[in-house]
Amino acid sequence: MERRGSPDNLDAKDNRSTGASSESISMSEKSASLRSAGESPSKSVASSSSTSSENVQTHEMKSGTLPVIHEGLMVISRDGSRPAQSTEEVPLVPGEKVQGTAKDVTYLCPYTGPSVGSLTVTNYRLYFRSGKGDLILDVPLGVVSRVDKVGGATSKGENSYGLELFCKDIRNLRFAHKQENHSRRQVFEKIVQYAFPITNKLPLFAFEYQERFEVNGWAVYDPIKELNRQHVPNDSWRICRLNENYDLSDTYPPVFAVPKQATDDDVRHVTAFRSRSRLPILCWIHPESQATITRSSQPLVGVAGKRNKEDEKYIQMIMDANAQSHKLYIMDARPSVNAVANKAKGGGYESENYYPNMEVVFLDIHNIHVMRESLRKLKDICFPTIDDAHWLSNLESTHWLEHIKQILAGAVRIADKVESNKTSVLVHCSDGWDRTAQLSGLAMLMLDPYYRTIVGFEVLIAKEWLGFGHKFAQRVGHGEDKHSDADRSPVFLQFIDCVWQMTRQFPNAFEFNEYFLISVLDHLYSCLFGTFLFNSEQQRAKEDLKSKTVSLWSYVNSNLDEFTNPLYASYLNQHVLFPVASLRRIQLWTGYYLRWNPRMRPQEPVHMRNKELLQLKQQLQRKVQDLQREVDSKSRRTSLQAPRVSTPVQS
Repeated sequence: MERRGSPDNLDAKDNRSTGASSESISMSEKSASLRSAGESPSKSVASSSSTSSENVQTHEMKSGTLPVIHEGLMVISRDGSRPAQSTEEVPLVPGEKVQGTAKDVTYLCPYTGPSVGSLTVTNYRLYFRSGKGDLILDVPLGVVSRVDKVGGATSKGENSYGLELFCKDIRNLRFAHKQENHSRRQVFEKIVQYAFPITNKLPLFAFEYQERFEVNGWAVYDPIKELNRQHVPNDSWRICRLNENYDLSDTYPPVFAVPKQATDDDVRHVTAFRSRSRLPILCWIHPESQATITRSSQPLVGVAGKRNKEDEKYIQMIMDANAQSHKLYIMDARPSVNAVANKAKGGGYESENYYPNMEVVFLDIHNIHVMRESLRKLKDICFPTIDDAHWLSNLESTHWLEHIKQILAGAVRIADKVESNKTSVLVHCSDGWDRTAQLSGLAMLMLDPYYRTIVGFEVLIAKEWLGFGHKFAQRVGHGEDKHSDADRSPVFLQFIDCVWQMTRQFPNAFEFNEYFLISVLDHLYSCLFGTFLFNSEQQRAKEDLKSKTVSLWSYVNSNLDEFTNPLYASYLNQHVLFPVASLRRIQLWTGYYLRWNPRMRPQEPVHMRNKELLQLKQQLQRKVQDLQREVDSKSRRTSLQAPRVSTPVQS
């Protein structure tokens, strides 16, 4: 690949500096020294969740040594090949420019020990190459949550002066600089500048990325086509366009489906009674029973227990749209204590006294703050070292698997009511863009095999997460230097974790593989694609993402062999899935949370083995087709050559 931009040497011997200007950013310096590989690193943790995908290259192993690995995310080009690289060159993607290179920097790997090499910062990534070229660290700057300077001018000891990067993908990175080189300040400023472009009034790299793929991923999801696939509009549901200019709700999509009986005035009145103007709208309709999943935010009942006749009538319309049942379940994702507490803030939940034939069920899923703390604890026990003797008790203390189980169990209850009881379900939490998206998305994945295909899953994310206003920018913190922001939380990570749990229990039911799920999470943070940027469809439309950025689905759908499950059975032959939501079956996703530890990683990447199996499967299918054609041909020849026997006419 053509090299774009030339690196600036950041060593003291050559103080050239080109590219965007770097303002010195004041951050408190730690006096604690960076530890070498043999010492126990500090337990300081990034405030956000995440992942950065890695492609692992296993080199020749010496006896008794760990394999040298290539960590980090690398983009595959349109033809599936990796960018060419020399021993010095950084593999740039279109639109990427080198901002500077520092020589004689030591990467303090917690597994293989210190490694001296060069550290390059571009407007997209941090790229470290050891002097021997046997270790490469390739990290998109979007995964960086925090950058700290370690040590000061009076620091003593080897590797006690440098930088520490706290990442959103369950790892930290440590680099030691020699004080006499005076390279730390420039590297720090460049990393801060391009890891947090929003804070520094720069564009996210997705707006610079110029790659073009065979498939246009922005065309994957069309809300009208998806509603038509579910046979909407019909006798019970209609398409509403009141929000085409986002006047009704700035966090909802421009078009959605509402009960056919509901007038536009009804819709407006209900909107006023729901938090953030997020009224109940259709997610999914059962093709046989017409039972539905709808979603919304909490009603604004408050401490006084206010009523809204239009809202009560509207919920009745949703129930009446399903002729198979005269009951409706309202699945409130929150613990009941939290739902009651929300009344003090003007929110709350539906009273069964005012909503007849309806039952409110609390699913006991905790809020974003509890989940953020749980992930922090999980990172503590997963990186960099694992306490094997206390692993199970340490894992239990994080409560991470309990939260995953609770989310999955809630989705199973929703799917069961719709499928087995033929009853419609309304799902909400507080604002309806976090836990609600987890539950509706997982329930639809269980009920509809279309969403288990690669394209179908892309549609599901586009509809239930992007379209219905999950605040990706706030929850992930794209491009902002606010690592302690209370709005950050691993909501989408938990959803993908639950999907992975389902793929473990039903290995033939999903067209996509584990590598696909990890890649989705990696690009949630990378800011390479425009798919997960901003908080709502309104904001994405305002920023013109579809014409100014590349969709993640363009990349995925142009490289399907990388992401296809070789064990997949056609979704046309599949039915409803009811995963076991029990701690006996829920597992820690080691392929994601422990992937940075070479001792926990298979020597051969599983997705590469899957790719080989997929190719073998295709070869065998072609052989079967060839043999079938040969048999059919022989059968036709035999029938033509068979003697004709006349039946005598009886006189």
